[in-house]
Amino acid sequence: MKRALITGITGQDGSYLAEQLLQKGYEVHGVIRRSSTFNTSRIEHLYKDPHEKGNNLHLHYGDITDGVGISNLVRQLEPHEIYNLAAQSHVKVSFEMPDFTAQVDAVGTIRLLEAIRAAGIDTKFYQASTSELYGSTPPPQTEASSFAPQSPYAAAKLYSYWVVRNYRDAYGMHATNGILFNHESPRRGETFVTRKITMAAARIKLGLQSKLYLGNLDAIRDWGFAPEYTESMWLMLQQVTSDDYLVATGVGATVRDFCEASFSALNLDYREYVETEDRYKRPTEVDALIGDPSKVKTVLGWEAKTTWRELAEIMTESDLKKFSH
Repeated sequence: MKRALITGITGQDGSYLAEQLLQKGYEVHGVIRRSSTFNTSRIEHLYKDPHEKGNNLHLHYGDITDGVGISNLVRQLEPHEIYNLAAQSHVKVSFEMPDFTAQVDAVGTIRLLEAIRAAGIDTKFYQASTSELYGSTPPPQTEASSFAPQSPYAAAKLYSYWVVRNYRDAYGMHATNGILFNHESPRRGETFVTRKITMAAARIKLGLQSKLYLGNLDAIRDWGFAPEYTESMWLMLQQVTSDDYLVATGVGATVRDFCEASFSALNLDYREYVETEDRYKRPTEVDALIGDPSKVKTVLGWEAKTTWRELAEIMTESDLKKFSH
């Protein structure tokens, strides 16, 4: 039985990936942070009593900022695959917490790579990279496009991207960067723009909210469906040799478009409810991110199935059901 270790298992991507690996017959180990409140809502449906026969999901307290703990865990488990999804992943927050963002998103990656090296094990490593690396580089972006990060988050992720490539070259590690463009779902964090929009549309429809305040409505993003994107992570680690892959739909839409689609799904006109506020704008904007998924389609046979409009409708309907109870 293959063993996989997932950091960030309680997040959107971690929960979908854990689901998929369990379905594939993996023994899945996840790192969760100690908290005085439960933060495992996205994986509760996967959890079984540890004493129960056939339980293949195991959770371990830990943190990507604790190098000793991470190293001990890697040595103890000797996983066949490691998926590093742990991150402070909110771009706007990274301007307010740049030091913490660097410790988690940049230094955290090298802690894991060093843990693999110190344990002397043959582990395949996946690093969650991001389209934010491209920043001000005009679309369409490819694996060969220049990086121009526009936030502390993107800069920290750029360090991780290069250190993964360095360890691959220097030590022969099977280490892969997945440059995933924006991917959303009903499990998306509530402070991310797409989820803010779909929750507001549902709450306004039900009379629970009157207005939605957003930042830059003209920003263009390439939005896909998260469970399809986590499947691509697994495909990357099944390759004989490691490489870097860009994962996207190839189609862009503005934040305004996403508002229109979400509100229209509930027969509402977004223009009556959405207002802009400067406080939600970034100090440095990223105008347009649209990925070219040619390589991932050719090499891995992966292709996005859900359009951004379908995604908006899926998320809005889910939030309507959530707030109706």
